[in-house]
Amino acid sequence: MRLSRAAVLRQAKAAALDRVRRLNCWGSHLTDISICRDLPNIEVITFSVNGISDLEPLTQCQNLSELYLRRNNIGSLNELFHLKALPRLRVLWLAENPCCGQDPHRYRMTVLRTLPGLQRLDNQAVTEEELSQALVDGVEITAPPARRDVENGWTESLESSAAGSTVEPGSQLLNCSLEETNKIQEELGMKPVPRDKYSSFSPRETDCNQKKENNVLNAILLLMKELDTEGLEIIQQAVARRLQAFQKKELQEE
Repeated sequence: MRLSRAAVLRQAKAAALDRVRRLNCWGSHLTDISICRDLPNIEVITFSVNGISDLEPLTQCQNLSELYLRRNNIGSLNELFHLKALPRLRVLWLAENPCCGQDPHRYRMTVLRTLPGLQRLDNQAVTEEELSQALVDGVEITAPPARRDVENGWTESLESSAAGSTVEPGSQLLNCSLEETNKIQEELGMKPVPRDKYSSFSPRETDCNQKKENNVLNAILLLMKELDTEGLEIIQQAVARRLQAFQKKELQEE
């Protein structure tokens, strides 16, 4: 799916592309982000949980400081070449992409050697010691990836991508683990959910209805962050009516 101009303006609540500062398209089945070439003033982008594989459109985002790309279809660390010219990039979340490979240390060292200006990588602070070690253990990336090429062990295909998925969006949003929920909370600048406030269900402990309910709840919490006062008031009214209906039903059953 291609990210359109209209979708960007709608989500960012902006009148023009050059006025967009923050963009959150988490879990939107995106594969084409070429519109980013027209976002010169964007500062924070959330593209986690999509099917993105090409980062070249981000080269024009010179004001970009935070980029969230967790769980996409980025097959080669050479894609980082497109981020080298972004002078303000300080936060990158790239975990759970095929390019991360089977060697976490080599992966992290390569990213830090390529982007030494990062202050946080995959929700972990970058240290001076790591930056020094990256010069030794990291792989130097000097060119963008050749399309359709596979680098010995560094690239692997996803079993399924958002582009070819036939699963309903609601069922792809989240699993019902505390860890996954808190990853989303972190990406959105929200506080993590305390363990004692969260019930974690494993596939063996809950049925499909329970998992669906957790997915829907997390999706609603995610989307609420994008609403203004008017939107939240509408949600509040809808919730009040829903609760009244449940209370009325319970009284009738008694």
